[in-house]
Amino acid sequence: MDDASLKRKFDGAGRGPHKAPKLGGGAGATAGGGKMTFAQRMMAKMGYKEGQGLGKEGEGTLNPIEVKQRPQGAGVGAVKERTEQYKQEQRRAAERRGEEYEDSSEEERKARKERRKKAYNGMGGGGSGANTPGGGRRPKTKYRTVADVQAAAPGLDVPPAMLSSIVDATGSQTRTLTSAAGLMTPIGLPSDSEAEKIAKRERIELEAFIDSWHGVQERKIYNEEQEGRLVVELEQEKENIERLRDIVEAVEGLKVTGTTADSEWSSLIERLEKLQNRHTHDIEKYGLSDAAVGALTPIFKLEMASWDPLKEPDVLVADLKRIGALLELNAEDKVTARHLELDEAYATSRRQKRTTPYETLIYTVWLPKMRTTISNWDVLNHQNLIAVVQSWRPLLPPFIYSHLIDQIIVPRLSSAMSSWDPRKRSRHHAHEIVRHAQLHTWIFPWLPYLPTYQLDAKSSTGLLVDVKRRIRQVLDGWDVSAGPVPGLSEWRDLLRSELEHILVRHVLPRLSFHLATEFEVDPSDQNLTPLENVLKWKDFFKSEVLARLFVAEFFPKWLATLHLWLTSNPSFEEIGQWLEWWKEQFPKNIAAQPDIIKAWEKGMEMISTGLDLHEAGHSMESLPPPAAGPSKPIAKEIAKKLDASHSQPSRAQAQIDAMDFKDVVESWCADEDLTMVPVREAHPTNGLPLFRITASASGKGGVLVYFKGDVVWAQRKGDRTSYDPIGLEEKLVQRAEGK
Repeated sequence: MDDASLKRKFDGAGRGPHKAPKLGGGAGATAGGGKMTFAQRMMAKMGYKEGQGLGKEGEGTLNPIEVKQRPQGAGVGAVKERTEQYKQEQRRAAERRGEEYEDSSEEERKARKERRKKAYNGMGGGGSGANTPGGGRRPKTKYRTVADVQAAAPGLDVPPAMLSSIVDATGSQTRTLTSAAGLMTPIGLPSDSEAEKIAKRERIELEAFIDSWHGVQERKIYNEEQEGRLVVELEQEKENIERLRDIVEAVEGLKVTGTTADSEWSSLIERLEKLQNRHTHDIEKYGLSDAAVGALTPIFKLEMASWDPLKEPDVLVADLKRIGALLELNAEDKVTARHLELDEAYATSRRQKRTTPYETLIYTVWLPKMRTTISNWDVLNHQNLIAVVQSWRPLLPPFIYSHLIDQIIVPRLSSAMSSWDPRKRSRHHAHEIVRHAQLHTWIFPWLPYLPTYQLDAKSSTGLLVDVKRRIRQVLDGWDVSAGPVPGLSEWRDLLRSELEHILVRHVLPRLSFHLATEFEVDPSDQNLTPLENVLKWKDFFKSEVLARLFVAEFFPKWLATLHLWLTSNPSFEEIGQWLEWWKEQFPKNIAAQPDIIKAWEKGMEMISTGLDLHEAGHSMESLPPPAAGPSKPIAKEIAKKLDASHSQPSRAQAQIDAMDFKDVVESWCADEDLTMVPVREAHPTNGLPLFRITASASGKGGVLVYFKGDVVWAQRKGDRTSYDPIGLEEKLVQRAEGK
C-alpha cells in the first residue's frame, strides 16, 4: 500500500465526528476478530481501551462531543446549552473524584423549592393542597393577547392577515388567533408541527412589527419636539428683527433737529429716555450707550461752554440721571457704597482696559471746565463748590472723582493754605481775607469728601500733612504773648497727638523764653502779664508739662527773690501773705502737680530756716541760698538759637538752621506776593542750597539767595560768585521784581 492510500485510510478513520473507532484488546485485531485499522492500532499503542475514555487513565471524553443547535433567530440563553452527553461526562468525572454531581437544573429546582417553602411558612403554613409547596398545581401561564399588545402600543393596527395565520393553542382546542386569544405556544403541540412553526414565525414578525412601530413613534415625537423648537426660535428671530428695526429707527431719530441748545437738549433727553425704557436689556448687546453719548456730545459741549458751576451747581444732573442706565452709570453704586471709605485702592481700582464713551465725555469736557473754574475759585466760598461736588458725584466715574479731589481741589486748598497767616498786619495785600480767616472754617467742610489717605496726619503727603506744616510755620513766627492762634483748638480732634508734638516743639520753648526774658519777681510792684500770657496756653498743654515749665523758669526767680527778702530785715508776716498770694495765681490743676508742691515746700523750708535764725538771734546773712540756683535749660536753648551770631557754622548745622529759617522766608514771600522756588543747585563754597525769589508766575528771573542762620544772602548784581546779606525788606522785593 502506497503512502497516499495509507493517508486516505488514516484520514477516513479519524475524521468522522460521530463514528468513534471500536478497538479490541489485541495488537492487531478488533473485539470481533476483525483486523484493526491504522488509527486503531495507533490509539491502542497509546493505551486506549474500548469502552473507556480517552487518556492514559481513561479520564478523557468517552463519547464524541454532541452538537446542540439553537432555533433560528434565538439568541444566547434562549435554550439550555448543555447536552445530555456533556452532563454524563461531568457526572463520570465527579464519580472518579469521589464527589456527587449536581446538575444546574437540579440546583435551580432546589432553590425554587426553598423559595416556595419560605413563602409557605410566611403565609402561616395553612391553605389548601393546591398551594402546598411541591404538592399543588403549577401556576397558570399568563398569555399576552392582542389587546395587551394594543394597550402597550396605542394606535397600533395589527394586519388581519397576520392575525388569521397565527394558531392559538392556549385553549382545549386549536383555533385561529383573535383579539382575546394568547400568543404563546401550547405546551402539548409537537415542536415540529406546521402550526407551531407558523405561530412562532408570525409571533416573531409581530414583535418586530411592534418594535418598528415604537421606533416610528419615538421618531415622530422627536420630530415634533424639533419642529416646536424651530418654531420658537423662528418666533424669537422675528422678534429680534423687529426689535432691531425699532432700535435702528430710534437711533436714527436721535439726530439734532432743534434750533437752540436748550430745546434740543430737552427733546434729546426725552428720546433717549424712551429708547432706554423700551430696550433696557439691549443696551450692552447693541452698544446703545455709544449711540447715546454720540448724540449727546455736541449739545453737552454747548451746555458746558455756557455753564457757570458756582452759580448753577446741579445743571444737567437730573436729566443725566434719567438716562443713567443708557449711559452705564455703574460708578454711582461704587461711590455710594464706599462713600467716605475712598482710599488708594479705590483710586486705582479700575480694572477695565479702556474708558466707556460716557467716561471719555466727562473726562474730556466736564473735567476741564471744573479745572478752569477751581483755578479762579475763592476757597472761602466753599458752599457753592461743595454743592457742585454733591450734585455731580453720583454721575462721576471713580477715577474722575479721585482726579477731581486729588489733582484739582486739594492742591487749590494747599495753595490757599500757604497764604494763610492769622497775624494782624498794617499793610493790605491780595487775598487778605483768606490770610486772616480761621483755617478750619474753609478746610473742615471738605473733610467728608476727601479720601482717607488725605486725612492721615502721619503720612508723608496729603492735605492734613500740609495743614501740619502750615501750622508749624505760623507758630514759629507767632507772638506767644498774644495767646493761642485763633481756631487752633478746632484741630485737636483731627490732629490729636500730632498737634501736641507741634506745640511742644514749636511753642513750649518760646513760652519758656518769654518767662525767662519778660518775667521778673518784684514784691513791691509785681507785673503778672508775662505769667498770664503763658497761662493763656494752659488748655493746649498737659498740667505736668506746664508744671515743669514753671519749675524751670518761675521758681528759680521766685526763690531768689525770697532769699533776698529774708536776708534784708524781713517781715515774716508780709512774707507769709506774699507766699499765699502767689499760690492763688496758679490754676488748681497746675498747683496740684507734685513738682509745684515740692517747689512751694522749698520756699516754706527757706522761710522756716530764716525764722529759726531770727529767733536764735543769728544774722540772716547766714541763710543759705537756694541749692539749685536759677535753672533755665529750655530758655538757654532758645536764647542760643535766637542770639546766634553770624559766625561760620558747620555745614550740617548751617543746613539745619537754613531749613528752619526757610519757613520764615516762605511766609514773608507769600505776604509780598512773591514766589520762592528751589533751583536744585548749591553754593560752590559752603554747599548750602540755592533758591530763587521772584515776582514772576513762571518762576524765572528774580534773585538767587541762600540762607545762613537767620540771614538771607542774595547774589550780587553783575557778579554771580559773590553774595551779600540782605534783610526781608523792600530792597529784596525790588530785586525779586528785577529792578
